Amino acid sequence: MGVLGDSRKFGPKRLLLVPLFLSFLLTFSLAEVIFEERFEDGWQGRWVKSDWKRSEGKAGSFKHTAGKWAGDPDDKVRYHHPEIEWLGLTLKWAYLAMSLGIQTATDARHSAISAKIPEFSNKNRTLVLQYSIKLEQDIECGGGYIKLLSGFVNQKKFGGDTPYSVMFGPDICGTQTKKLHVIVSYQGQNYPIKKDLQCETDKLTHFYTFILRPDATYSILIDNRERESGSMYTDWDILPPRKIKDTKAKKPADWEEREYIEDPNDVKPEGYDSIPAEIPDPKAKEPDNWDEEEDGIWKPPKIPNPAYKGPWRRKKIKNPNYKGKWKTPWIDNPEFVDDPDLYVLKPIKYVGIEVWQVKAGAVFDNILICDDPEYAKQVVEEVFAHREAEKEAFEEAEKVRKAREEEEAQRAREEGERRRRERGHDRRHRDRERYRDRYKRHRHDYLDDYHDEL
Repeated sequence: MGVLGDSRKFGPKRLLLVPLFLSFLLTFSLAEVIFEERFEDGWQGRWVKSDWKRSEGKAGSFKHTAGKWAGDPDDKVRYHHPEIEWLGLTLKWAYLAMSLGIQTATDARHSAISAKIPEFSNKNRTLVLQYSIKLEQDIECGGGYIKLLSGFVNQKKFGGDTPYSVMFGPDICGTQTKKLHVIVSYQGQNYPIKKDLQCETDKLTHFYTFILRPDATYSILIDNRERESGSMYTDWDILPPRKIKDTKAKKPADWEEREYIEDPNDVKPEGYDSIPAEIPDPKAKEPDNWDEEEDGIWKPPKIPNPAYKGPWRRKKIKNPNYKGKWKTPWIDNPEFVDDPDLYVLKPIKYVGIEVWQVKAGAVFDNILICDDPEYAKQVVEEVFAHREAEKEAFEEAEKVRKAREEEEAQRAREEGERRRRERGHDRRHRDRERYRDRYKRHRHDYLDDYHDEL
């Protein structure tokens, strides 16, 4: 059920877990949900499929589904809830209702869909944008992001060229690009975040959360874990920096960068320079067969002098005038003009999904726009209460897929072997036929010669 502009309204899904329902009422009575979509019955009335690219034959489509491995905890005792029986619902229906989303359904097409929401402004309030996505296909290359749109939008023509205020979500292409986009619009121009953010690439459901606060700070969470945080002033190139390096500054002549200096009071010991580097080996002995007349006067070999310490140098002491390595100082940027409304987006009127994927199959769900990060956190916890069921369903699907692939590979090997045998049989058969024809021809020629002689 979609929630539009209500303060803590709850559809059937939230009634599935009664303790959470009561917790929400107590904890979030002051929070406002601008828009919440779980894609329950009636979702088609809130969303408009775009005809963008349809005239070119490049328009994609969406289907209402939980995907291939939503998980079916129908026979799992650990998911048994008496509250659900009290509501007269089957557990299987309850879980699937929480799992249903919309899935891109056409390969190599532009899929676009949008919903109109109550107009709102994030001025003087926190903005929370959150949704879940399951990339259960081998996407190869494509996006999985959503957009917040301002102003009037012709939803039937909503597409990649439609202006937006926020674009948020994963973008994957090959093994190199696994980017998490966070693009905001300011005065009609789009600005991507400067940080290199990575998205998830497995085939399970993941929640992406973008929180933007009135002090222009932000947080990015994946599955309720903060992956990045900072400020719009520093992490987007929207405004000039507050501070810049003073290019005219020069290091003072008396700036002391040496941490250690020679001790001026250190004096070289008397006789230090007279100590030789090498001395005769006192243990060496003249060989018995040494002949001075032939070999000359014997001299013991030289060895390093243990008393020799090398050239004398003054010892090092801490420099009392040390100031550290000189750095160019920062000064106020004369081009910086603060905008206290830097974080304020144009009034939001629509939420949309507009993606192109080589292989379709991304399931979008649990779209939330609100002003309370704690409520968004609770939503993730609620959905992930059944995370193990999804993982088990995925693992089972992977076993089936691998078994099917191995079976197909085995059939291909057997078919290849059969064809090789047939080719070998045909070759032997052709060889026998050629031999038989050649024998007959030669025998016929021999008999002709015989008859001629007769």
